[in-house]
Amino acid sequence: MKEQITKIKLTKAVVVSVVLFTAFLLSSNLYAVNPQAQIDAEQLLHDLKVLSADDMQGRKPDTPGSAKAREYIVKRFKESGIKPFGESYFQSFDFSFEKDPAFHHGVNVIGYLEGTVHKNYYLVVTAHYDHLGIKNGQIYNGADDNASGTAGLFAVASYFKKHPPANSIIFCAFDAEENTAENGSRAFINLPPVKLESLVLDINLDMICRDKDNVLYAVGTYHYPFLKPYLEKVASQSKIKLRFGHDNPTQKEIEDWTTESDHIHFHLKKIPFIYFGVEDNEQHHQPTDDYESITPAFYVGAVETIIEAIKEFDGNAAAIQQKSQPR
Repeated sequence: MKEQITKIKLTKAVVVSVVLFTAFLLSSNLYAVNPQAQIDAEQLLHDLKVLSADDMQGRKPDTPGSAKAREYIVKRFKESGIKPFGESYFQSFDFSFEKDPAFHHGVNVIGYLEGTVHKNYYLVVTAHYDHLGIKNGQIYNGADDNASGTAGLFAVASYFKKHPPANSIIFCAFDAEENTAENGSRAFINLPPVKLESLVLDINLDMICRDKDNVLYAVGTYHYPFLKPYLEKVASQSKIKLRFGHDNPTQKEIEDWTTESDHIHFHLKKIPFIYFGVEDNEQHHQPTDDYESITPAFYVGAVETIIEAIKEFDGNAAAIQQKSQPR
């Protein structure tokens, strides 16, 4: 009888342990327990996993891996409600790599959601989908850089398809950002599908899925301080830590990211930008930048925070346009 009682106590202890451990797992993965989440976190993570898989071959421009990634992007654009300008999502351009004088073929994937009030004014949400390809037999999958931003485009579009914005939103998956002077965004800004003066703001997503301290940076408020109050409001309610910086050229001890990604070509045209990204980590531009090394809960929180920022920008687009410099 005593042995039986001991077994019962052990069984109860095991059950309690399992329950507590399960609760811990759920609480440590916000995407698993947040019924009010703005996005389909499972889909977001699936998109990231697909784009950073080995069969994408590192998504180097002008390769079969790049074409395969582009095919998936078009599929997800359609499923997310993004429409093409005209009959195709593609914008083609030629470019050369820094250490390769030969010309290569790049392809941007571009579409839009139409606004309900100001259809001819556009927020632009951008992310580059290319990465470093295969080097010395190792695949550089670029999960954080920048499958994370590309997958984020689909989540943002899906949200605004269900909650239509006042202004139209252009979605750009740029090619040829890595080691090529951001040629995809250069091609877009030199030949935009709409009038340049109708572009209100660029929101650029580049490296947003991995940070052990749950810190996401919003870069650009040094150049465009009128954007900071909108982001401070978002930061006060965010599940993650939204910080400012990496945009002040006078702070020599802190890396300035103003020229470090696709937003630079908008900035050069006097179009305001906010660049969302994380600090460099040990996986940056390494073959270890894989899906398995991301921070899932942070990633979901980052994308939800970006959506909140875009909502603020959409609601204040007229004021942002008025404060922007003439182009």
